[in-house]
Amino acid sequence: MLPDLPRCAWVRLDDPLYVAYHDEEWGVPVHDDRRLFEMLILEGAQAGLSWITILRRREGYRKAFDGFEPAKIARYQGAKIGKLMADTGIIRNQAKIEATIKNARAFLDVVEKTGSFDRFLWQFVSGAPRINHWQTGQQIPVDTAESKAMSKELKRRGFGFVGSTICYAFMQAVGMVDDHLVTCFRRQDRATSARPR
Repeated sequence: MLPDLPRCAWVRLDDPLYVAYHDEEWGVPVHDDRRLFEMLILEGAQAGLSWITILRRREGYRKAFDGFEPAKIARYQGAKIGKLMADTGIIRNQAKIEATIKNARAFLDVVEKTGSFDRFLWQFVSGAPRINHWQTGQQIPVDTAESKAMSKELKRRGFGFVGSTICYAFMQAVGMVDDHLVTCFRRQDRATSARPR
């Protein structure tokens, strides 16, 4: 961790896990179907909570939900739900647990019908990250036309815990939008790495 670097205002500099998430993951484009599924589930799990609460339990979620393997999760039934409700490594919210199972089934259906969860999701930004130029955190919206469209289509396809605000947080997390502030070193890093050599 390099504490002297300029970062987005939401980062808690006293928490190395949070700093690492900002520095290494947030806003980096993701195209792996299972990783996209994982992040959609974790963003839904965050509803009503802080992201650090979920981030601290991410390994617990990976263990409890079979590494976020949708085909396995889609087969969960009563006994497994009971086991998950007793698992202190995750948020023990029955509606969110049941939504994860529902979402795994919907994920498999999307992949079967479209060929790729990646392609399906990235269509909402025309296949390329939207680069924003925010000066302050207050300028960043909680949702956008794109996240509303994604939310509507995910709900239509049977997904749960995918409101437009959750979808926008997901889009930020997986790099569909780049909401790093213009003063953040991550934006500077990307500008440097994007220059021709």
